[in-house]
Amino acid sequence: MSPAATGPDKALAPPRAAAIAGVIFAVLFSIGLALIRLAVPADPTEPGSWFGDSARGTALGLALNLVPFAGIAFLWFMGVLRNRLGALEDQFFATVFLGSGLLFVAMLFGAAATAGGLLAAITAGSVRLADSEAYYAGRGTSYVLMNVFAIKMAGVFMFSTCTIGLKTGITPRWVAYVGYGCAVVLLVVITNWEWIALLFPLWILLVSSYILVADFRQRHAESGTDEAAQPA
Repeated sequence: MSPAATGPDKALAPPRAAAIAGVIFAVLFSIGLALIRLAVPADPTEPGSWFGDSARGTALGLALNLVPFAGIAFLWFMGVLRNRLGALEDQFFATVFLGSGLLFVAMLFGAAATAGGLLAAITAGSVRLADSEAYYAGRGTSYVLMNVFAIKMAGVFMFSTCTIGLKTGITPRWVAYVGYGCAVVLLVVITNWEWIALLFPLWILLVSSYILVADFRQRHAESGTDEAAQPA
């Protein structure tokens, strides 16, 4: 094998498997988040009258069922990126990248599990909404886990990923700068407007789309070179 085949350009080729996983995560997380935002009132102190609407309950149940698959796709996205970077990975930013990503998934699962348990208890009649301490505790816990801790960890993940992208050249500079801006918004604005959380999956979708386009162009260029090199 020639040295050029193992050089930095080859090592930093866009990881298509990570891009596919990123697209899956972005789509599932966006759909689930939109369903939750539309079904559940933004105010965690709302008394819970919305539970009487069967359509809202169905939407919430569907959103909660999408969460595990979104989390799996996100873990796959992280794993493929780290594996592709290999020895070029900076240990400091790699630690922040891995830690924030795992914490995001843990908080996401925790929020979904809390909401799912509360929904099941209310459906079974074990929890009564009128002045129920269990309802307010579960609702508040799920709200804080998702909108405060999980989304802020997503912002930290974006910071570390953008920095790694700038250092290794795996993504263009403008994608990293967009990510920095979105991360700042997530860290500052999320508690004031919950729809801002969609910036995270949208940025993951942007990164994944760029990787897929770059991979397609690279494969097309390589196939064109191989055809030109063949004898007439």
